[in-house]
Amino acid sequence: MGWKIAPKIGEILKKAMDFNGIDRPEAVELMHLDLDSRENYALMHTANQMSRQQFGLKGENHFHIGVNVEPCPLNCLFCSLTEQAGIFTEKIEFPIDDILQWARIGEENQADALNIMTTGTYSFKRLLEVGRLLKKTVSVPLVANTRDITHREGEQLLDAGFVGAYHAVRLGEGKDTPLQVKKRIQTIRVLKDVGLQWMNCVEPVGPEHQIEEIVDRMFLARRYGATYSGVMRRINFPGSPMEKHGMITEREMARMVAVSRLVIGDVPRAHCTHEPHTASLMAGANLFFPEVGSNPRDGADQVGGGRGRSLQFTAQIQMEMGLDPMLPSNCFARSVRAAGAQL
Repeated sequence: MGWKIAPKIGEILKKAMDFNGIDRPEAVELMHLDLDSRENYALMHTANQMSRQQFGLKGENHFHIGVNVEPCPLNCLFCSLTEQAGIFTEKIEFPIDDILQWARIGEENQADALNIMTTGTYSFKRLLEVGRLLKKTVSVPLVANTRDITHREGEQLLDAGFVGAYHAVRLGEGKDTPLQVKKRIQTIRVLKDVGLQWMNCVEPVGPEHQIEEIVDRMFLARRYGATYSGVMRRINFPGSPMEKHGMITEREMARMVAVSRLVIGDVPRAHCTHEPHTASLMAGANLFFPEVGSNPRDGADQVGGGRGRSLQFTAQIQMEMGLDPMLPSNCFARSVRAAGAQL
């Protein structure tokens, strides 16, 4: 049995190893590769080699803390934290003592960052207060996950102790959500302008999304210089209006993670996948998001036993795949390539 791959695919993969990215038609072609083909495994191998070279053996773990639960009136179709979903009927803000304790757990378990997630109508003033308290309590870098913001609000996040913000132009934006792509991109510009690191992911991917739209989001991450990007699949919570579309598999997600890794080239300091699994760690991912509190893919908050995974769990997966979660974070270091060059 021969192991040669199609010459055209081979040329794309060879080009990608220069870390200058690939172009849109090339990315689209890779997205069409058969999951069982030699070319797909060569794609994943190339993406993995790029990440090992650029990020070293670091396994990143950014600890997601969902600080509130409420029936959000924005009613994004893929989210369980909405009025329309009808799962959460009361507005609940987790006690600050719980949030601080979760942050201490993150620090004790070598979390590389704390992602503070809020719903779309959560008080921005309260988020700033939480940030200030966390900054006094732990030394872990703080990343905000909030609504679209202005330049003044971006500066306030910095003053409160946040070093970055997670912000995605979601797939189906403006159709499955009430928000507009232009506004989401404007917030990305705000983050870059004020000096906050922009954290990103192509999400929430489902079978209904066209390859061209998915690839567009990959190139957005490159264009605006995401600190990290990657792929998150849509998880259908009980009763989700998106259940009719089904879900993509982890194998499909791994292929997308690999294509995203080739697209973004030398831009990122880590490459993510969500929810945690092994396949994407063989396709260029090195960043997981263990979770506590609330998340938008669940029918229960983590306090009541949700989908979230612990830092110990995600670290164990990474170690099984040859990554070291105890190494210093690349996302908040001055030079990533230097770390990889030491291998």
